[in-house]
Amino acid sequence: MSFNSLGLSDALLKAVSKKGYTIPTTIQEKAIPRILERKDVLASAQTGTGKTAGFALPIIQILAQGHSLRKRPVRALVLTPTRELAAQVYAEVKEYSAHVDINSAVIFGGVNQNPQVAKLRNGVDILVATPGRLLDLHNQKLLSLVKVEFLVLDEADRMLDMGFLKDIRKILNLMPSKRQNLLFSATFSKEIKQLASGFMRHPVIVEATPQQTTVEKINQKAYRVDKGRKLKLITKLISDGDWKQVLVFTRTKHGANRLSQKLIKSGISASAIHGNKSQNHRTKTLDGFKKATIRVLVATDIAARGLDIPLLPHVINYELPNVPEDYVHRIGRTGRAGASGEAISLVSSDELDFLKSIEKLIKQNIPSEELWGFEPSVGDVSKKEEPKKFQHGKPRPKSNKGNYKKRKRSYGAKPDRNNNA
Repeated sequence: MSFNSLGLSDALLKAVSKKGYTIPTTIQEKAIPRILERKDVLASAQTGTGKTAGFALPIIQILAQGHSLRKRPVRALVLTPTRELAAQVYAEVKEYSAHVDINSAVIFGGVNQNPQVAKLRNGVDILVATPGRLLDLHNQKLLSLVKVEFLVLDEADRMLDMGFLKDIRKILNLMPSKRQNLLFSATFSKEIKQLASGFMRHPVIVEATPQQTTVEKINQKAYRVDKGRKLKLITKLISDGDWKQVLVFTRTKHGANRLSQKLIKSGISASAIHGNKSQNHRTKTLDGFKKATIRVLVATDIAARGLDIPLLPHVINYELPNVPEDYVHRIGRTGRAGASGEAISLVSSDELDFLKSIEKLIKQNIPSEELWGFEPSVGDVSKKEEPKKFQHGKPRPKSNKGNYKKRKRSYGAKPDRNNNA
């Protein structure tokens, strides 16, 4: 099948051709005709499957054919969980609408709102947004959603993971009930089905790939290693392999910071990207990574969603995720667009249960091996230490009458809902 057979206009076919695409992906082939038929679509599609074109092309075509309103109210709203994904979707919408009379804009938190507001005042047909900034501008009466004809929830599963359900429900109430709804998610979880049933009308189910499967071309392997030796091992892998572009995952923001700093001290250019970093830092870091001036990008799961990094050769799980589905999202960053890729996991003894859960989810065993010189210690190194005992074997007495000061725990900066990911 070619794009010519999907019912797209000449203007859109010209834009697609300019990007070098000739054959539609599975999600594009299945979703575009149904959206053009004005059906609600519930689609299972992972990052890298071409889903943005799958919803952007038909929406642009329908809006371009409709009557042109002088004030250009927002007629299509695309909600994304992260700033990076919002920026990526907006860039693609602009490219696909290059030959039609369609205005688009993107709004997200972490940056000055004034340039975004100025664009909205000039009139916008398609608005790409993160939930926090969208609600903030609406509360300031700087935008209206009363004319929305299309709603797209992109990476809806991640939006739920990030706690945006309440914001999504608020946004749904700001739009006309009569509209076309499109929901894209990597998985059809129970929560996603509940969300969809609340606002979608008899949606057509579209699955681009078998649910919760990994990309076939990705070479997966696991190295057993003690937790305290992971830094030396990852440094050896990157240096000996002369890897120029490596995406590394940690579980926490602080862990990402620590690892990137230690890699820099080892002579490897690296930078961390997560929700506590400013938008300016995140943009510069991603640009440096794409241009290979930064060899290693250390990221948390949320921050990595939506990153547009073509032909990424190496992904390393410095720490396995405690949610098996996140492993699928992580390794899906490599092996894209038909290219091969490698996903390596550094597994300590306390992560063996995580590894088993992942293998159960993907229905395959991940080859596990030990590198000479990095063999894990004998025994369960994850075993918790026994509480310290004092004289005569008596445990530490409990605090009384304020004799012991309470120690404050540091959780880092309180997240801003606009600071998505």
